[in-house]
Amino acid sequence: MVAPPDHDFFTTAPLIMRRITHGSVLILLVAASACAGRASAPSAPSVDPVARLTEGFDANVRRDVETLRSATSKFHDLTAAETAGYPTKMPMCVADSTMGGMGHHLIDRQLVDDKLEIERPEMLIYAPSGNGKVELVGVEYIVPYRFLPSTEKPPRLFGQELKRYDQYNYWELHVWAWRHNAAGLFADWNPAVKC
Repeated sequence: MVAPPDHDFFTTAPLIMRRITHGSVLILLVAASACAGRASAPSAPSVDPVARLTEGFDANVRRDVETLRSATSKFHDLTAAETAGYPTKMPMCVADSTMGGMGHHLIDRQLVDDKLEIERPEMLIYAPSGNGKVELVGVEYIVPYRFLPSTEKPPRLFGQELKRYDQYNYWELHVWAWRHNAAGLFADWNPAVKC
């Protein structure tokens, strides 16, 4: 059987090929835009470390922790800490078998006075991070009893009263500004710190 002359191979083949080409291009465009849509789709939101650290506290505490982190971020480098006045000879790592650890406390003795300044903590706290290295995990503020006796009303910082630490004769407040503490932002011990 022979096709009618108006539908011969030479007439219909180019028409079929144009339809296939247009269809293929359309499919490729749809597929490409779908892939591009996935590539430009927003990824999972990044976790705000300050929000995680200050969860359950008011905006003032969040602001104070942000201020503290801004002031101490350079101290991730021990050389910067030493230059600022914190001797970097590593003291003993303080730990408790049931409570966790406090880490290594580097104290700038020139900051030990009757003032509490968020940007100038008296102590930087470092925790072992493996391979003989340490990482900045928090700070500690202190006011010795010689400036404010233990019988007086406790000083406040971050909206918190400092705790009496009679063993060393000072008021103190830990702030875990660089490592989350399941025991609390202002807890003395951090279960995640291992000595």
